[in-house]
Amino acid sequence: MRSVIMHAPGDVRIAEREYPSILKPTDAIIRVTAACVCGSDLWPYRGLDDAADAPMGHEYVGVIEEIGADVKTVKPGDFVVGSFMASDNTCEICQAGYQSRCVHVEAMGGIGTQAEYARIPWADGTLVATPGMPDPDLIPSLLAASDVLGTGWFAAVAAEVGPGKTVAVVGDGAVGLLGVLAARQLGAERIIAMSRHWDRQELAREFGATDIVEERGDAGVARIKELTGGLGAHSVIEAVGTQESMMQAIRSTRPGGHVGYVGVSHDVELPGLELFFSGVHLHGGPAPVRRFLPELIDLIWERKINPGKVFDLTLPLADAAEGYRAMDERRAIKVLLTP
Repeated sequence: MRSVIMHAPGDVRIAEREYPSILKPTDAIIRVTAACVCGSDLWPYRGLDDAADAPMGHEYVGVIEEIGADVKTVKPGDFVVGSFMASDNTCEICQAGYQSRCVHVEAMGGIGTQAEYARIPWADGTLVATPGMPDPDLIPSLLAASDVLGTGWFAAVAAEVGPGKTVAVVGDGAVGLLGVLAARQLGAERIIAMSRHWDRQELAREFGATDIVEERGDAGVARIKELTGGLGAHSVIEAVGTQESMMQAIRSTRPGGHVGYVGVSHDVELPGLELFFSGVHLHGGPAPVRRFLPELIDLIWERKINPGKVFDLTLPLADAAEGYRAMDERRAIKVLLTP
């Protein structure tokens, strides 16, 4: 089968790999209907994470082709959405709602879902079947639920977003934009999107942003304070993962407020004394997408949300290298790949 391989930084190739097979009785094999390029895939693409001949991709939807002997909740022919982290969904950590830190967790990035087929570990705990075969126009939104929607949603929940609150969103990639959507769904009164790019600003407004802040760093913090009577936002979503973005998020939050951080951390160090006196709550990490999948699939199926709008470029799997270039050069927010 064809699969996307990161041969080296900046060098994405299509390679032939063996068709996946059932390795454990808890596995399932899916025919991938749609996959995509994630902002986190750009870290190895830019040489900031190690990758050498690594299979790529961790977001996926598809149709089950085969199941292991112990799989009970899904069956061949089901259209399924799965998390970017495979989990048993039964251990104590999963039952507490943190499936991405399951005691048996397996990262789908190590398996690679930018491919024609994929093996899904812990199928019962990882995959959620849709009510039927989706209409084609729903597939991008269901794909978004596999990671970026679930991650943006978790960021909003971690930031304690709710009715009457002001929310600031640091980061205008797919996760940040869907954090805006989540904040609106969770009832935020005011949503401030931090973005310098007009196309992303427009989508942020469509998803529910009430204000746009173009400044970054200290200037961005000052602007947030100006918009919130000098106090800062009640809730801040951090969706980048750099030192600047994390400090911008913390400093934009009022004492007693909450930061939900989901940007993959790269060389972030927190100044202890400043954090001590900030009075800010920090919560985040790899999103437990599986916790939210049933609710998100229902919202998408009922056409109450349309997160698939973050995909502004669709390419065949064979052109994956162009998809990576487009996102790296910010010519695309998020690229959908069709095997």
